[in-house]
Amino acid sequence: MKKFICVAALLVISAISISAQQKPDFTGTWKLNVAKSDFGPIPGPDSRMDVITHKEPAFTDAVTADGAQGKQQYTLKYTTDGKEVTNQIGPREVKSVVKWVGNTMVVTSKFDLEGSEINAQAVWSLSADSKTVNVAVHYASPMGEADQKLVLEKQEPAAAPSKTP
Repeated sequence: MKKFICVAALLVISAISISAQQKPDFTGTWKLNVAKSDFGPIPGPDSRMDVITHKEPAFTDAVTADGAQGKQQYTLKYTTDGKEVTNQIGPREVKSVVKWVGNTMVVTSKFDLEGSEINAQAVWSLSADSKTVNVAVHYASPMGEADQKLVLEKQEPAAAPSKTP
């Protein structure tokens, strides 16, 4: 009986450990909730849609945004294994490293803006119900520091048209 209890306890501990190691899956179509977001001193978009495909360690984010700077479309490709990747956002080359810290994904990026190096750290977290992604971004540059909070809400897939006989 003691052996059974010890084995059962080990199985429970292993299951908890495995469950704690599973990373959130950000896959889905996400719409920026402008009203719940806080762009700080940096003007934010009027609208933004992210289509994310996340299959560890690959993470792809196809972004469509519209605002004061006009319509922007770009795709960001990352790996969550800590290897540096380079993405292009308009004319800007952005170098990033992505790592997991617990259940949050941390994207550390560098890019040049009008001759000044900008460092950005974006911390991505998924709500318990998997319906909201929160992205807290901290920017640091010779011009100063700024913070933003983006709230992205999951969009339900479009329903297939019904077939009537």
